[in-house]
Formats: sequence, structure tokens, C-alpha cells
Amino acid sequence: MTTYILVHGAWHGAWCWHRIVARLRQASHQVIAPDLLSLGRDFTPTRSVTLASWTQQIVALVQAAPEPVVLVGHSRGGIVLSEVAEHIPERIRALVYVSAFLLENGRTLRDVAAEDSESLVVPAAMIFDDEHQRVSMREEVVREVFYGRCSDEQVVLAQSLLRPEPLAPLATPVRTSAARFGSVPRIYVECTLDRVITHGAQRRMQAALPCRERITLATDHSPFFSRTEELASVLLRL
Repeated sequence: MTTYILVHGAWHGAWCWHRIVARLRQASHQVIAPDLLSLGRDFTPTRSVTLASWTQQIVALVQAAPEPVVLVGHSRGGIVLSEVAEHIPERIRALVYVSAFLLENGRTLRDVAAEDSESLVVPAAMIFDDEHQRVSMREEVVREVFYGRCSDEQVVLAQSLLRPEPLAPLATPVRTSAARFGSVPRIYVECTLDRVITHGAQRRMQAALPCRERITLATDHSPFFSRTEELASVLLRL
């Protein structure tokens, strides 16, 4: 039996993993898919959320697991994975980045995302709150940005569950080292039709921080919906 911890991306919650959770549990594995603070069903005030608080949230789950875990992160979840691996590398069997931000030490998600000139996640597609503490995606662009290969039913469900994303973690530099974070095996699941983190951007991150293995899926930013069986098979193989 393997213990998987699944970390969702920006605006999403644990709900986005429900099909993957079901398939991993059907194979008799333990699966934990938390809502990060202030997202999903968690209503922690946005102003108190930092990259460090998300990291500590996942660190606690990893430490409580009965064995070293496979830590899976989607999109923005990638920066949480890297920080957790820096804190407790000995408790992680593998890091799986699913079309996720894999950042070099000292870089921020905000700056790396700004370099992806073909991404559809641009200021014009977003709504910032008055205090500039959180950001939402405009409803009319959600399908094209996140769910281009997903069913109508999946898109309707997702649109009803997306929540505003805290901005502070996106502007916080990731701090990692070769000795700790670099000691954990990394796998990258790239999505060639992604309109959030384009394929070119995914390849540039992998070139800067090579992974032990690359798996390629011809799909959009949300393979947990659009390529459920293929993504679950990848995780089960680990």
C-alpha cells in the first residue's frame, strides 16, 4: 500500500481530485486530498494565508502518515510540493508535478508565470479584490483556460466550486536546496495542450530542474478530469 497526498492548484480545492482519489482507493491505497487554507471548504481568512502556512499544513499531513508518501501537486500546488520536500525530504518517496510550477531556488510563481507569454492567465482574465489580497478568474474564460478538453458537466461543477486565490504565496520566493529538496525523486506529468502553463513553459522548468521521469499527456490543464484513467495509471505505477 502507498500513501498519496494530493495538493490542488490555484482557485481549486480537494474536489478536483475526486475521480483520482476513487481510483487510487479502489487499488487499496491510502489517499489524502486536503483543501489548502482558504480554498475549497476551508474558510481561513485570506489575509492570514502564506506559502509557509500552506507548507506547514502539508508537512503535518506527511508527518502523520504511516510511511513516506508520494506527494502529488497540480499547477500552483507545485510550489507547495517543493517547499514541503525541503522541510522533510526523508518522509517523501517521490514528488509528482502534474503540469505544475517547478521553480528554481529563489524564484516566485508570479515572476515565472509572467514569462509565459502564451498563457491565457493574464490580468485581463482575472478580478482582483479591493485590498489586492486575492484574485478570481472571470467566469467567461474559465472553460477555455482550465477545461478545454473536459465535459460540459465537469465544467459546470468546477465553475460552481472555484474560490478566490490568495495572492501572497504567489509572490513568495521558493526556498530549496540540492541537499534536501534535490534528494527527492521528481516526476513531471506534462500536458501538451495546457493554456495555463503552456507546454513550452513546462519544458523550460524541466530543463532548469531535470526530473527522473517525464510523462506526456495530450490534454488540457485539468487531466484529473480530462484524462482521469491515464493520470491514475501513472500514479498507480509509482
